[in-house]
Amino acid sequence: MKTRSLILLSAIILELLFIIYCVFQKSNRVPLGYICAFLSFILLICTGWLLLFPKVPLIETTGKYDISEESTFYKDTKRVEIYTSDGSYRELPVTFWYPQKQEENQKYPLILFSHGSFGVKESNLTLYRELASHGYIVVSIDHTYQCFSTKLSNGKTVRVSSEFMKEIASENPQKKPEESFIHFKKWMDIRSGDINLVLDTIIENVSNKSKELDVYKYIDTTQIGLIGHSLGGSAVLGVGRQRDDISAVISLEAPFLADIKSVDEKGNFIFEQSDYPIPVLNIYSDASWKNLRNWKQYEENAKLLDIESETIQNVYLKGIGHFSLTDLSLSSPFLTMLLDGGHTKNNPQETLIEINEICLSFLNKFMKK
Repeated sequence: MKTRSLILLSAIILELLFIIYCVFQKSNRVPLGYICAFLSFILLICTGWLLLFPKVPLIETTGKYDISEESTFYKDTKRVEIYTSDGSYRELPVTFWYPQKQEENQKYPLILFSHGSFGVKESNLTLYRELASHGYIVVSIDHTYQCFSTKLSNGKTVRVSSEFMKEIASENPQKKPEESFIHFKKWMDIRSGDINLVLDTIIENVSNKSKELDVYKYIDTTQIGLIGHSLGGSAVLGVGRQRDDISAVISLEAPFLADIKSVDEKGNFIFEQSDYPIPVLNIYSDASWKNLRNWKQYEENAKLLDIESETIQNVYLKGIGHFSLTDLSLSSPFLTMLLDGGHTKNNPQETLIEINEICLSFLNKFMKK
């Protein structure tokens, strides 16, 4: 994969040089010269697309079930959308992945996934499919205006909010903890509201035997697990403490932002002091592992390293970066390498398979099936 990226990157550089030559050399300022420059520009776009988004087949699942998929929209009539000024209610697109051939009267545990900042609900599709193939039902949310792009029920495509982007860009817990605390609380309120809406709506539809989606017939609402990446990981960690119907939580490199109660006069975060109530698995990459004891927002994560037990598990995946914990590493290895600042060294397929195995083992242990 690295060799392929180097070849394509070299081709892009040569194409750029040729375009510059065609445009700026007087001898080429003729129709034929401009045609050559235009065709080179088209080739440059194609080469760039191949570099950023190579066609990579899905990783094969290992479970016994084939997988079905259904999508819908949930609207929260108790929350007005804060990222717009039109007074509309907050709406969330969701997608389910679940076992295709259901056994008679069989119910399957529900796993909810929350993506990171600027992510999308398909961000960890490899993991969803693997869990579904082993008898789990996975539902993933597009956190509207906090995801890169999504389409609402009216057909409108909405992008990530510029307000949210500015908040992320300015966030600096080490130097501006008071400002970060305000942002953390805002984000956790939005995300926890989204997650609770989805869970409560699913539970209600299952209870009422709704026929809107086929998947509702197969959900065991007494067995619910949560998984999230980055900001989504922080959100599921918070919801895991809030609700009493959650069996286990998996966080893909995220601090316990919802547990931050205040900031003291020295700029230190004050965290919730009670023990985490349910089994939790924290997975880390090179992006955070060496800084867990130094970054203020990760103080609670660092404490869990010292009290690891059967129900508190911490896993460090060496040789990868933050975005390698998602399928971006599979769909765009070059972009992942840039975003991860060179942390990514391992084969993306092998990394995602390892993540699948770790998460499946943890859920099988703590979710009754």
